[in-house]
Amino acid sequence: MRLLLLACLRAQTGNATTAERIQSHLHAAGHICVLKDAFRYESPAEIANLTSADKFDAALAIHLYKGGRLLQGSRIPFGIIFGGTDINEDIKCEEKRRVMGEVLGEARFAVAFTMKMKELAATEWPDTRKKIYVQTQGIKTTPSETFDWYRFLQNADIPTDTDNLHVFLLICGLRRVKDPLYLVDVFSEWHRKDPSVHLGIIGPAVDPHFTNEVKEKVKRAPGIHLLQEMPQDDLHAAMKRCFAVVNSSISEGMSAAILEAMDLDTPVLARNIPGNAAIIKHKDTGLLFSDPQEFVVLSKSLMNDPIMEREIVTRAKDYVKKLHSWECERKAYQTLVLGLQ
Repeated sequence: MRLLLLACLRAQTGNATTAERIQSHLHAAGHICVLKDAFRYESPAEIANLTSADKFDAALAIHLYKGGRLLQGSRIPFGIIFGGTDINEDIKCEEKRRVMGEVLGEARFAVAFTMKMKELAATEWPDTRKKIYVQTQGIKTTPSETFDWYRFLQNADIPTDTDNLHVFLLICGLRRVKDPLYLVDVFSEWHRKDPSVHLGIIGPAVDPHFTNEVKEKVKRAPGIHLLQEMPQDDLHAAMKRCFAVVNSSISEGMSAAILEAMDLDTPVLARNIPGNAAIIKHKDTGLLFSDPQEFVVLSKSLMNDPIMEREIVTRAKDYVKKLHSWECERKAYQTLVLGLQ
């Protein structure tokens, strides 16, 4: 089949990474899967013209609103992959909720990353429950063998001669829902007392206005470093070398960065929200914090207890291998698209 896959394709963002992964799964089954950036289109009419001109047999969209609304009234069958903010945030807007309900009604199937996400959608649109499948994200990490950690630290203005350096990495697109400033004040205060701790915020400038706000805040916050986005292999290598990966999002579908950190034997400290709690068992496969002060308390406990750290990363790695298999995800999508024929 010739398949169209609509997603927000800003480089180094979760949706783009997910889209590329699904594309590779479908190519492996012999399909042609063409990625298109949903932000480049404004109406279903434009997509109808595209699918007709390029002779697509079927379509997929990531994000029930951003991608799905463009497939309303589609002449070809389509499936939907929930993004996270669609079910967690956009559903609160009456107009978006109406559109998403119509899209889900037309879709042949929908994919939720977690059972919780499926239940939220099925509660809102009960008639669609049977067409919503739960498929966790498949994870494969590829840390670069030539990555230079010390040059990375120097470029970030993190001193390399500090005893017992502890670098925390917060990996996210710079937009409000990711809340990268949530920990800045308390972390900077901690850094003043303990210069060995540093927080690096790394990711693309998704929201230019908010990015400027982040830059201004970070300038005045010792111990906080705003880093340039980087190739996936280098990012994985940096994650492997850092002390812990942090997630402070207001809302998440399923954070690939968290799962990648688990696969790389790196501890995770994540904000206690449903999307994160769905994949992290507190003090078992990671640490969940409910406010910035608790983040610091938990971070210190992790730093001071290497046995707990080792046990957490071991269990987290086992969890990813069992429940976030790349091959299982590949088979699932290859099977689902057969329903679009």
